Amino acid sequence: MPKQPVASARLPPPSGHFAQATIAEARGRLLFISGMLAKGPDGRLVGIGDVAAQTRQVCENLKAAVEAAGGTLDDICRMDVYVRNMEHFERIHEVRRAYFTGTPPASTMVEVTKLTLPEALIEISAIAVLP
Repeated sequence: MPKQPVASARLPPPSGHFAQATIAEARGRLLFISGMLAKGPDGRLVGIGDVAAQTRQVCENLKAAVEAAGGTLDDICRMDVYVRNMEHFERIHEVRRAYFTGTPPASTMVEVTKLTLPEALIEISAIAVLP
């Protein structure tokens, strides 16, 4: 069973590209993806000062991690997003819509004062259920 969104009329609709909750058959394997920054394959930070470019690179990194484990972005059921500026919310979700085209994962976004690199604007960790 692929992941499916769970929605309740007793909850407000999501304010961005995420599900209120997701349900996934737990017979697969769980993949826990560590926090990903916008580092390219060479280890250098991509898109300094550009949250959309950094979000794209983070999504590419999530994609690479889940594909290395035999899955796809559609298998990601949960994401935790850490941002340096909550005012970037809409730009981040524009990029997420391009990567998560099916049922979006459940997600939490919080603003933080620092990430491990001073120029990093976003970090995302994720949980996927693989077939």
